[in-house]
Amino acid sequence: MKTLAEFRNSGIKYLFTDIDDTLTTHGQLPADSYAMLWELRKKGIEVIPVTGRPAGWCDMIARFWPVRAVIGENGAFYFSYSAEKNKMRRVWAYGEDVRAENQKKLKLIELEVLKAIPMAAVSADQFCRLFDLAIDFSEDVPALPTADVDKIVEIFKKHGAQAKVSSIHVNGWFGEHDKLSMCKNFCQKDLGFDLSTQQNAVAFVGDSPNDEPMFGFFKNSFGVANVAVFKDRIQELPKYISKFDTGTGFVEIAKALIK
Repeated sequence: MKTLAEFRNSGIKYLFTDIDDTLTTHGQLPADSYAMLWELRKKGIEVIPVTGRPAGWCDMIARFWPVRAVIGENGAFYFSYSAEKNKMRRVWAYGEDVRAENQKKLKLIELEVLKAIPMAAVSADQFCRLFDLAIDFSEDVPALPTADVDKIVEIFKKHGAQAKVSSIHVNGWFGEHDKLSMCKNFCQKDLGFDLSTQQNAVAFVGDSPNDEPMFGFFKNSFGVANVAVFKDRIQELPKYISKFDTGTGFVEIAKALIK
């Protein structure tokens, strides 16, 4: 991973970014991170959060944050809100019938995970979710050992589900979507270009293993310094890394993009 001093700005117009432990610090959104979202907009860089957080949260983020859109539940959908038109655009990875069937299968996984790993918990935001199951291993429960996190992932995969590890949750779902696939979908449908052909105009910031497809795909991929905690669990590391952790690292990266 290169330092930010080695980055040469190629005219970034769109910044895709993770939220937890990338924009946030110790579970909260610092004033500097939020102010930087406004500063990026002022400088002509549109921000698109790409998160494992649930649909309920993403609706609020799309409405109230200074962002172009938000991609949620690890690529299950994107929401794009126009304040001028007072209209929310919602694009889903698949329809309600498939979603309902998948929720039944996820419930079986939930029961097995909680039996096998009693110290794990269903995430507090699960009631806001439509597509996935989030198992908490360090947000509202004492941090679980890596072996337990790996066991949770194993149970998801045994049932034929995808499973991705964030800094706080294991998120599991049925379907082929992920963060990157919905980013491509959003760019094609809402921005009108092929993401793979606009690498000089886009960037991504993240911090954990579920960001790996993004780190590998984006020419301008950045990790906040705390991504180093997962360096042995990520094959495709970000191209650049900040000096500082979490929200402070995001601000550092954003300043480099503006510069």
